[in-house]
Amino acid sequence: MWFGATGNGKKSFNHTLCWEAVKDCKRFRIIPTGPEVVLNETPLHDTPASDSPMDSPMSQPSPIEKDPRPIGRKAAKAKRGSKSTPTASKYLEELAKQQAMRLEMDMKQQQHDMAMEVQATKERVAKADRDIMAMDTTHMSPETKQYWKLE
Repeated sequence: MWFGATGNGKKSFNHTLCWEAVKDCKRFRIIPTGPEVVLNETPLHDTPASDSPMDSPMSQPSPIEKDPRPIGRKAAKAKRGSKSTPTASKYLEELAKQQAMRLEMDMKQQQHDMAMEVQATKERVAKADRDIMAMDTTHMSPETKQYWKLE
């Protein structure tokens, strides 16, 4: 309820001149939400004949035509901030391409490093085998000879 609308308010409304200036503005228009209530002539609540949800007052078209709501502050700021120039989108596309190329080059470098590491390991094993095969066992004890022959 508005200030003093029921007459139960202890203070009176002192700004009637202001109200007279703005009462016809769209923002301050009083929108009726239901049927006009007149005492002893119409009942306060209509009793529907059927209990179907399709007959509810919400499903009936509203007598008041609804204007679209004005855009809010946050939405207006977001709309202003989302404007991007074609140069910015081109710059972002170029940046994405460079990132993809850099990623591809890194993957190739990792594969090359892994291949080099595998080859170095194979060479170390082959050298160890050659050293074992070249070992002279003539001056060794029988246990040591047997160990190197098994190797």
